[in-house]
Amino acid sequence: MISYDLTGKTALVTGGASGIGFATSRMLAKFGATVAINFLEDDPRGPEAVNKLIDEGGKAIMAPGSVSDADGAPKMVLKAIADLGRLDLLVNNAGTPGTNRRINPPELDLITEDLWNLLLQVNLLGVFRCAKAAAPALIEAHGAIVNTASIAGLGRPGSSLAYSATKAGVVSLTQNLARALGPNVRVNAIAPGAVDSSWMVEWTNQERQQSIERALLKRRCQPEDLAEVILFLGFGAAMVTGQTITVDGGLTL
Repeated sequence: MISYDLTGKTALVTGGASGIGFATSRMLAKFGATVAINFLEDDPRGPEAVNKLIDEGGKAIMAPGSVSDADGAPKMVLKAIADLGRLDLLVNNAGTPGTNRRINPPELDLITEDLWNLLLQVNLLGVFRCAKAAAPALIEAHGAIVNTASIAGLGRPGSSLAYSATKAGVVSLTQNLARALGPNVRVNAIAPGAVDSSWMVEWTNQERQQSIERALLKRRCQPEDLAEVILFLGFGAAMVTGQTITVDGGLTL
């Protein structure tokens, strides 16, 4: 693992209380950054995550709020920046599959307007809202944005066709935000494959085993595998922008 000296640096991680978000927050704090962890206001994992990082000797603050809230999301970002004092990295990680089981492509009747609205508000518009609100602070700091897309947004099947469409939107939005915010802010994304983390979709043991067998590296990704790439894109990779990096152990190959 690459080591970083992030003393004096700050980051806001949406969806930062579990899975990839918490692993990223923890790694950022380990290397000296002060981290604002975003979480839904009624999620007890938020305060627990902040307290855990502090107990481990890191610096972390709470940034509760939903990225799906058109008014609340920008306010959450601006308050986090004010509390941090500056912003060097925005990790747009908050997302939802909107379903607890895979909806296969032919099951169009299960793709409802409500599902579309939820996925668009959280997975796509949430990314834009937070990036737009954070842009002035990131420009001032010559910072970076890393978005969480998915291999489902790169043509692979996801939890539903609507989910895949929103993640494809994140890939496109990443490119266009890179155009909008360059040269001062780099904007990239990661595209995780099968990840062992808390997620609403209930995969069977057979599906998990199949994802291991199909991956060239013969294992499923751990949240820390994604966090490592997020830190590289956030604080290394000085000439990388507008890119979506697939992190799937060779599953898509």
